[in-house]
Amino acid sequence: MALQKPFEIGGEIITPGSRRTIDIPVSVLPDHTPVTMSAHVIHGRRAGPVVFVSAGVHGDEVIGVEIVRRLLNVDSLNRLAGTLIAVPMVNAFGMMNLSRYLPDRRDLNRCFPGSDKGSLASRLAHIFLTEIVKRSDLGIDLHSAAIHRTNLPQIRISPGNAETKRLAELFGVPVVLRAPLREGSLRAAAQKAGVDVLLYEAGEALRFDEMAVRAGVLGILRILRDRRMIGPKGITRPRTQPVFSDSSRWTRTSQGGLFRCYRSEGEVVQEGEVLAVVSDPFGEVEHEITASSDGIIIGRAVMPVVNEGDAVFHIARVGNTDDAEERMDAISTQLEADPLFDEDEIL
Repeated sequence: MALQKPFEIGGEIITPGSRRTIDIPVSVLPDHTPVTMSAHVIHGRRAGPVVFVSAGVHGDEVIGVEIVRRLLNVDSLNRLAGTLIAVPMVNAFGMMNLSRYLPDRRDLNRCFPGSDKGSLASRLAHIFLTEIVKRSDLGIDLHSAAIHRTNLPQIRISPGNAETKRLAELFGVPVVLRAPLREGSLRAAAQKAGVDVLLYEAGEALRFDEMAVRAGVLGILRILRDRRMIGPKGITRPRTQPVFSDSSRWTRTSQGGLFRCYRSEGEVVQEGEVLAVVSDPFGEVEHEITASSDGIIIGRAVMPVVNEGDAVFHIARVGNTDDAEERMDAISTQLEADPLFDEDEIL
């Protein structure tokens, strides 16, 4: 049995068979309060890969923070092979202000790879890429929808990458979206550094969604099991393949008013089908919002008041809607029936 060497991160040494929270300096606030990026490192006795799990790249995406919290309480991690780096709040500035952005109004996920001499967001991106991503073999980045929207649990991967496709299938969520890399994103910078990243999207900003949290925890455990970092006990394999989509599109409302939603995330819709109605406060003018294509609703607005031009339904295009509907039903049933769906089993 190969044993591990000590693991270095943030100028600290983690000995094999131990776990510690490391505070990596980031900045100092105007009132002289230091800000750090805290990483909890579990460094197993046995050799194995290094995997990072990150959340809170956008400060209002609290679902990922809860997923990391529950993950770190899973008992099997005490017998981990390899190294797990968990960063629940990458963007502490945004988390403290319940904001997606940093104080300089930049989106951290458009500032990678960053620079140690750039803006505050650029410096934070540089620290995360240097201290976390480049020490890892694989990453799982946790996100939710923006404020006043919600997302169906989904994985986003780079097109043409066979390994991330396999891992996305193993994660066990309903939809996998093959999304092109965006300049400045964590996924793009990680790929250039030779590190694959799965991006998990689920739920709503500033809200908990129990199904989204539990699906995220189970998916991460499946990946760790696949990497032989933990044992198989209590971790089921998905029985149904997810629905893959190569493109998606937001449907927008052509008038402002009261938004009455008829269809929800996870539902399969047909082109031309009525999804919602927007009416004026008097009920004199009503506008139907229809599906622009066949597909699955992977995100939607949750506010009952909308403005003209607001994005209200995110539809992932699929080839066979009948097959997609069967898969969606099967995956939802397994998520609800899985023994890890009981929080007591996780904690």
